[in-house]
Order: sequence, then structure tokens, then C-alpha cells
Amino acid sequence: MADGLEANLARVLYVDLSRRRFWVEDRRDLVDEYLGGVGLAIALAKEEGVDRADPLGPDNTIIFAVGPFNAAYPLASKTVAVFRSPLTGTLGESYAGGRSSVAIKLAGYAAIVIRGMSETPVYLAVHEEQVKFRDASALWGTSSSETVGRVIREREPNPGLRTIMRIGLAGEKLVKFACVITETYRHFGRLGLGAVFGSKKLKAVVVSGRKSLKVPDRRGYREVYDELYDLATRSNLMQKYHDLGTPMNVLPLSEIGALPTRNLKSGKFERAEDISGEAMAANYLARRTACSGCPVACIHLAAIREPYPHEKYFYKTTVVSYDYEPIYALGSMLGVGDPVWLLRMIHEVERLGLDAMSTGVALAWATEALERGLVREEDTVVKLKWGDAEAYKRAIALIVEQPNDFYRALAQGVEKASEIYGGKEFAMAFGGNEMPGYHTGPAAHIGFLIGGRHSHLDNAGYSYDQKVKELPEPEKVVDDLMKEEAWRMVLNSLVICLFARGIYKPEMASKALIPLGINLSPDDLRELGWKIYRERMALKVNMGFDPAKLRVPERILETPSPRGQITRDYMRRALGHFKERLSEMGLLFK
Repeated sequence: MADGLEANLARVLYVDLSRRRFWVEDRRDLVDEYLGGVGLAIALAKEEGVDRADPLGPDNTIIFAVGPFNAAYPLASKTVAVFRSPLTGTLGESYAGGRSSVAIKLAGYAAIVIRGMSETPVYLAVHEEQVKFRDASALWGTSSSETVGRVIREREPNPGLRTIMRIGLAGEKLVKFACVITETYRHFGRLGLGAVFGSKKLKAVVVSGRKSLKVPDRRGYREVYDELYDLATRSNLMQKYHDLGTPMNVLPLSEIGALPTRNLKSGKFERAEDISGEAMAANYLARRTACSGCPVACIHLAAIREPYPHEKYFYKTTVVSYDYEPIYALGSMLGVGDPVWLLRMIHEVERLGLDAMSTGVALAWATEALERGLVREEDTVVKLKWGDAEAYKRAIALIVEQPNDFYRALAQGVEKASEIYGGKEFAMAFGGNEMPGYHTGPAAHIGFLIGGRHSHLDNAGYSYDQKVKELPEPEKVVDDLMKEEAWRMVLNSLVICLFARGIYKPEMASKALIPLGINLSPDDLRELGWKIYRERMALKVNMGFDPAKLRVPERILETPSPRGQITRDYMRRALGHFKERLSEMGLLFK
């Protein structure tokens, strides 16, 4: 192993794809101010002028950042990517697990900043101090993202200590909800990072490192580590994540009427049991795996065994990673209840490099648009019908192929497609980002709208709906969700998996920083969270974000939630109060 590395390292690797240059800068100034993770990434994005960038132009810089807890503590397994989103036109912020955070940290970097645009396909190989621009012409156009990963794995050194972050055909074709795949089973899924890679002719980023971490207080560190490990492994919730994974949510949400079904025409799916976490585990689970540094192993891999045509006793086994989000989006949202066909659809999304949630929501809108006569079958090419998984699997490929104007529109997201063809009232997008899988009540939808990335993980409005006995006035809901989101700015700067948010509470986060040589009280951390929150929203506002322009999909007002009917006035008051709160922070809207 190399000489010890600071636990809260501050080196930033800058890469210019246009000039094929790279250099390293010590950014202790920013790391000391923002810890790392999303706080550091937002500060770097501001410096890079991401708010003035064309989302698919050379000036749209990509920032990958890690934090002080990565490679140090259990469940600190995430890397954050910040960029300008081609899907929403505003802030892009996406997270992935796997080995990415540990690889970047042990390569010796707090962040990697990628500027410019290559003239020819390239992949970037970062092995500590060595940075290589590899020709990716032979990989460009490869039909499967898995093949790309396999080729790079064989070519690059340090197996087991590296991350391979790559795009599929969707990114090359600039589908605005294309994702970046890492270690096959994890993704920078939301907001179109894959399209930004594709616009830069960047097929992949490989990072590896063998450095070790130098912890100032080794004894204190071991005590805190053991405490965190015990909390994680003894948690009932973490045990459920291990046993069933996130699909444990399918049945409970359907039972209370919160599982979006057939484009949210209903909150209950009659075949929820067939695609539940329990059914998947009992019938298809092949093995579990985990992100680096995680003792929980919530990643569940299914095996589909299918015979080769015209060959007796010859079978093909396909391994598919399944989670709640793709099960909702490609399952209940489309009325698909056949688990094998659902797994085939998930695999197709994986192969092509699409965000599963955006894909499913886009196809749900397209199905209803076809039902209502807003589009024709010659537009959709295949007849889209609720539950027809075979047709949907073909349509997934058509989103990437873009054979006609309809699919070229759909590849820009459901917001854009509905502007062109109509049906905006049932286009399930929030701030331009397709809907997550929760119809628990108004707090969920308010959370999607006001969240920095329009995600259920911004502020957990879906959880708020289920926890409070009496739903407060919308103004209080907004205040509470903003407070939660500000705290998550700290968690996302450390950077932990948000499944562990109940473990890394302010007191524990402060305690865990001390052995790493960082002394911040719980109050200091909360204050920092609000600071990052404000700067993040300021960057977003500079990109044109305005709460007054947010569209509330009519469908959420029509389909009863477990909290009853959501009213237009409740949502209007919430958005009005949110804008007032941002204005009080000094944010000026264009």
C-alpha cells in the first residue's frame, strides 16, 4: 500500500476532454468549507459556470465527488455527480453506489471535474496519478452496456479495486433520461447524466486506487466504526433490506393505495403480490450483493433461466438486478404483472442504459395517449396496451432507436412529449423529472416538486405522509420538508447511503467526524446543511427554476391517495409558500 492518505483529502482532479489534458489542484479551501460530496460538487459547479452551460454542450462540466465518510465507515457508499440536466434544463444531481466512492477516494481524490468534449469516442482511465485517454471507437455503438463493461474490465488493471462507470446506446443517442451504469448493478440513474456523457463522446470513466487512509485517531475511529456497524446490522429495517431489498415496499404500498398503477389511474395493483419482494425472493433470487463498505447487501439479483430455441436441454441464464423503482415503473405503472417479463424489461433497460423510472413513466403516458387517440399506432409502431410486456420491451428499444418523430419526442422525456402531442394532464412529471413510485398523499408530491432533484429521496415526503397522524397545513409541510432536505445536504456531503439516515443522525455524524480530525457539532452540521441547501437552490434558480412555473399533474388530484383526495388549493398554497421561503433566502427569480 502507498503512504497514508488524509481521511478528509482535498485533491481535485481536473480533466479537459477537448485538449486531452489533466491536472490536480489542492482544494482544501472548499473541502474545509463544505466537507465534500454534494457541498463540494455544488461549489465546484458554481466555479465551472454550470448554470450558464448548454446541457449537451462542451461547457457542461461533470463533477464526481466523495466525502469524508467514504471508505471509512459502514454504509458510506455513494458518489454524487453534479451537472446541468438535459432532461429538466436545471440542476442535475445523481447518486450511485457500487465501488465508485471507494475507488475515487483510494485513488487520492475528493472530486473529479470533467470539462470539454472529445472529437472522437474516448474513455477515461484514472489509476491514481496516471490518467489516460483511451480510444473508445470500437466500443461506440456496442449494443449492450454489459459488453462494454466486460471489454474494459479485461483491459484495465486493478480488478476488485476499481469502478467502471459507462453508458449504453441510450447515452450515445442522447436520450435525455439516459443513465450511467456502474458495476452493472448500480446507476447514476436520474436526470440524464448518460446523455451528457454521450454528448462529450465519453463512453466510460474507470477509476482505481490502492492508497490507504490515514486516520488521526485510530482508537476513536475503531470505537465509532464498531458502534455504527452494530447499529446497521442489528436494525430491523436493514434486515428487511437484506432479506427482500427495496421491493419489500411493493405490497404495503399497494395495500394502502399508494402504488402508482396504469399511469396512476389507481393506487392499487391487482397483481402486486406476483411482483412483490416476497415473490421475487422466493422464486427468482439468485444472490445478494453489496456496495463497498456496506454490511447490509440490499442489492438483489434474479436469475431467469430460458431454453434456447430448437435446442434440447440448452438454457440461457440471465442475471438481473431488481429494485422497487424499476418494479414500480416497468411493472405496476404499465400494468405488467408477469414477473419473468418484468425482469426481461428491466434487463432491456439495463442493456441500453436508460433510467428505469423515466422509461416506465414515459411509456405509461404513451399508452394512455394512444388510448385517447392523441397518438396513432403508426406513431408508437407497436400497439401499447396495459400489461403487454412484449410490446413494452420492443418500445423500450424504440426509445433509443428513435425511428420517428414520436420516439424522438419521447426520448426527450414525458414533459416534452406531452407538450407536442397533448395529454399534459396525465403526463406524470414533476419539475420535468418523471414521477417516483409513491402516491402516499400530498407531502409526497410536494416533495417531488420542491426537491432539488425532484426525487423522493430529496426530502422523503412519502414518508412524511405515512408518519404524521394529522396532515398539517401545506405551509408547515413545506417547512418540514425543507428542513429535512437541508439535513440531507449534510448526509450527501459525507456521503452516505440514505437508507442509513436513521443511523447517521446529527449527534452520530458529529461523533464520527472527530476521529477523522473534523470537529463540527450537531448544530454546526445543521447550519452547514442550510448553507449548502441555499447555494444549491441558488444555482438551480440561476438555471431558470421558478416554483411558480411548476406544473402539478392533474392525475394526482383525481386518484385518491391514502390521505384522501389531494386538492389543487393545497398544492397551490404549498408552492406559493415555498417560493416565499426561497425569496427570504435572498434568491431572485428571473
